[in-house]
Amino acid sequence: MQTRSFPPAPDARSPAGAEVRLLMEGAWGGMIHSTVPPGQVNRATIHATVSEFWYILSGKGQIWRRDAAQEQTTELTAGVSIDIPLGTAFQYRCTGAEPLTFICITVPPWVGDSEATFVEGPWTPNAPRGWPPDSGK
Repeated sequence: MQTRSFPPAPDARSPAGAEVRLLMEGAWGGMIHSTVPPGQVNRATIHATVSEFWYILSGKGQIWRRDAAQEQTTELTAGVSIDIPLGTAFQYRCTGAEPLTFICITVPPWVGDSEATFVEGPWTPNAPRGWPPDSGK
């Protein structure tokens, strides 16, 4: 059994560029809180072993997703849920004046930044300081 409080500061930065607060991690999955500042465009990635489920808490943004069967761009606003199945390329950005915040659940648990391989996406990423991480592929 786990009980945790919301971390006061980010624990890390995702390989794509979002600020990450670690919320829960278990044998079958993990849960994080992500923040994308206004105007930030994260780097497009594809994961090696995990699928993700997102629930948007606040802000406005867009996510581009592409798999073998389809490609789409989805508006991200409070209350929207999306999935990123294993093998799906994706890129996201904050398009509003406030940060885009969301809960992300990974299945299975995140294994580290080597999980993400960078790919070409529809938008030109802009890099926060110290990004991208050296451990990305």
